[in-house]
Amino acid sequence: MSLTQTIDSLLSGAIAAGDVPGVVAVAADRSGVIYQGAFGKRTLGGTQPMTLDTVGWMASMTKPITSAGAMQLVEQGRLQLDAPASNWVPELAAVRVLEGFDASGRPRTRPPKRPITPRHLLTHTAGYGYPIWSEDLKRYYEVQKLPATSTCQNASLRVPLLFDPGARWNYGINIEWLGKVIEAVSGQRLSVYLAKHLLEPLGMNDTAFKITPSMRARLAKLHERDPGGMLTPIDFEIPQDPEFDMGGGGLYSTVPDYLKFVRMILGRGELAGIRVLAPETVDLMSRNHIGELSVTWLKTAMPARSNDAEFFPGVAKRWGLGFMINQERAPTGRSAGGLTWAGLSNAYFWIDPVKGVGGVYLTQVFPFADHKSLGLFLEFETAVYRSLA
Repeated sequence: MSLTQTIDSLLSGAIAAGDVPGVVAVAADRSGVIYQGAFGKRTLGGTQPMTLDTVGWMASMTKPITSAGAMQLVEQGRLQLDAPASNWVPELAAVRVLEGFDASGRPRTRPPKRPITPRHLLTHTAGYGYPIWSEDLKRYYEVQKLPATSTCQNASLRVPLLFDPGARWNYGINIEWLGKVIEAVSGQRLSVYLAKHLLEPLGMNDTAFKITPSMRARLAKLHERDPGGMLTPIDFEIPQDPEFDMGGGGLYSTVPDYLKFVRMILGRGELAGIRVLAPETVDLMSRNHIGELSVTWLKTAMPARSNDAEFFPGVAKRWGLGFMINQERAPTGRSAGGLTWAGLSNAYFWIDPVKGVGGVYLTQVFPFADHKSLGLFLEFETAVYRSLA
């Protein structure tokens, strides 16, 4: 069978089995698209089909785009990777490290041993976490009565570190803060900056923090899988008039739009003759920046939102300036040095600079690392690599 027939059969079969409500998947090499397909419904039980131009919540797939925006400012000499981030966002100078809770349940904190830098934020080594994967932070949010990060309220970011900056890798609200650094350096709101300097030049006209009327007409609904495996549509949306643009997870987009970003990285900063990053900058972003520190598994503290999650258990993983990097060949066929990340809604992408191929996959399902959806993504990627053999 051809690549198209193979993947069409794979994805349509998953829909027929009820594994996911709807799915869009696209793959490309450096020359252009090599596969694209959409199956299922935007809403389970609804009539609107999942189409290539279906809009979904990209969640943390926002992070690489925000990171690329920051690296543009580094290129221009307006942002220094190893300077204190508080040079631009003074609030970061007051952050403290959480050491535990006293007998009355109040948090015990201390000053950090060193300041947070933009490099720490880009590599998730600043000490920040998310309550979804941290029992201590979950308790802190509850004790302090803080809103969730997804509310895009500034109060949601006023949390302590879990360790001193640079001590280890931990997934957290780093890129939310990086977005505020970008705003301070550029003098523009993050949504405006990214639109002007990345999204519009790349022709990503269906990618935005604010859902336009055209995008809303094509919006897929999020679904929640219960412990018994049943999927139910739910009402969940990132605030459309937020206090801050959530650089770590606020974008809505389509799969073909996001593929333009993937192809730009494959093109070392250029797509269709438009350059948004220097080749050397993309190379820098694609290298390990955490030394011997490891990207570790995410142990859930909120099972309704995330399963325990790890990509390719047993494969060494590091972090660049915006991406997770597999240090060894992955079971799917992805080369060592592959770049990837994902969104809480079970959206995924990968970029293989060695073989010059990448792909984007979208479902709209909670919890993260959903066994059916993540498994389907990995099968999709594997099929792409088998076609290259």
